[in-house]
Amino acid sequence: MGIGFRELLIILAIALVLFGAKKLKNIGSDLGGAVRGFKKAMNEGEDEQNKQLTDLTSGGTKDASFQEPASSTSKTDGKSG
Repeated sequence: MGIGFRELLIILAIALVLFGAKKLKNIGSDLGGAVRGFKKAMNEGEDEQNKQLTDLTSGGTKDASFQEPASSTSKTDGKSG
């Protein structure tokens, strides 16, 4: 079902009694920083994924490791002439 407003107030009141206002503020600040860092990492990952998808669909890759090597096997077959 989910947590209602009344249940949320009870949980916050218990946390306030257990930790105190100063410690609860620090915990909230640390938790907010962690959530911001997680969201930033997720956005950077999505941006990189979209960039790679765009590069693949456009057909023009700029990375040399994705280009096919020149066909040089016809001249060098291991025999010396």
